[in-house]
Amino acid sequence: MKGHDFRLLPFGAGRRVCPGAQLSVNLGVSMLGHLLHHFSWAPAEGMNPKEIDMSENPGLVTYMRTPLQAVPTPRLPSHLYKRVAAEM
Repeated sequence: MKGHDFRLLPFGAGRRVCPGAQLSVNLGVSMLGHLLHHFSWAPAEGMNPKEIDMSENPGLVTYMRTPLQAVPTPRLPSHLYKRVAAEM
């Protein structure tokens, strides 16, 4: 994602481009991948998947007209998610 891609406009362009732009793109993709991999996602209780409003609000930044509400359920048993204390 380089050049004239308007999704990266907040990071600047040319000589004044933000050196952390690629890091933020990589971290965002990694975080989304972890969320999708570690959880099963379902619509909020009482919501039919076919009734979800996927329309957008136009503007400088496009976002959903109605915020999406989803309920995450861990894919693995809870004992596998326990953290181990690290010594430093």
